[in-house]
Amino acid sequence: MNLAIERPRDTSVPGVAELLDRARQLAPRLRERSGQAEQMRRVPDETVNDYKAMGLIRATQPKRFGGYEIDWDTLCEVSQILAAGCGSQAWIQRIMADHAQMLGTFPVEAQDDVWRFNEDALISASFDPVGRAEPVQGGFIFSGRHGFSSGVDHADWVICGGYILRDGAKDGPHFFLVPRSDITIIDDWNMMGLSGTGSKTFEVANAFIPEHRMLDGKLANRGEGPGTKVNKTLVYRIPRGSGITTAGFAALTVGMAKGVLQEWLDYTRERKSRGVSIADLATTQEIAARSSGEIAAAEALYLSSLKQSVRGIEMGQPVTAFMKATSKRNVCLAAQMCLKATTRLFNSAGGRALSLDGHLQRQYRNLLGAASHHALVWEDAAVEYGALALK
Repeated sequence: MNLAIERPRDTSVPGVAELLDRARQLAPRLRERSGQAEQMRRVPDETVNDYKAMGLIRATQPKRFGGYEIDWDTLCEVSQILAAGCGSQAWIQRIMADHAQMLGTFPVEAQDDVWRFNEDALISASFDPVGRAEPVQGGFIFSGRHGFSSGVDHADWVICGGYILRDGAKDGPHFFLVPRSDITIIDDWNMMGLSGTGSKTFEVANAFIPEHRMLDGKLANRGEGPGTKVNKTLVYRIPRGSGITTAGFAALTVGMAKGVLQEWLDYTRERKSRGVSIADLATTQEIAARSSGEIAAAEALYLSSLKQSVRGIEMGQPVTAFMKATSKRNVCLAAQMCLKATTRLFNSAGGRALSLDGHLQRQYRNLLGAASHHALVWEDAAVEYGALALK
């Protein structure tokens, strides 16, 4: 039975060890629900309830609204643990915690709109700046059709990317906060990977957005949103769109790769082909060593780079273009290493691993989806880094 964990909401502020332990407790439940999530094409309600009860979405929410204000690297470690159980469901925990952090950088009035009466409010997003905002007195009239909005079925609010139209010119891109009541969800999420994320399209048509529900894109990219004047913890000063914020996608990819590896090990230990124990073959043992080593290296690469970047911001060091490019290189390379390692594992698993009932193939398909995210495109990251390194 896929029941939510019987646990009352914890209003205390847990330490890092406690948060990681909560994630370890929940990961096996996510694995049990992975087939259900795939069939529903969204995260089950039980999982969202568990996230709320265990505080795993409020991890980066301001403390004045019941959050924990944890460091970005801790959030990545939590998401990585969950992703080993189910990549799709972990994806929702990570992106909604990310959006809570982002809301903490919006004007304080916008934060009050969302959290004053509901500290468990969930926020989905679509950052591609396809929206158009026309200035009017007190705010904007906003419209747009926004795709890939993970977890939107569970969202109370959404953050939309878009431009402000001023005298025929486009100003932006910026971010706009829209209530659930002003969007129409379009059921178009039918994917071979990450199908359980429910990353559907939504549409906004001529909705009034008060001025305080807009976040200036340039300020966000510098980690200087107006909310940082009130929420002064380091996590709110992380620049958006850098290799620091996108490290969350590397964390998910590494977690999924660890899940694939564990499924492969458990499956291969008992596997026989024409009477031969596959686990006893030297070639199988070499695959285990090489793939596990690549996944471990990917984890060390992205996480050490992330911790270094976060500590640099904490010490007041400027985030240079080269630092951003280096972080992005490490994040994207980590994802590529995981993809290579898990493809080797899956290719060696034989015909029975192709069964759609198996968790190995589901996790592998989730990883394929994660590694194809636009934030993890290796070629773009490589060219950006190489151009700056060779100047």
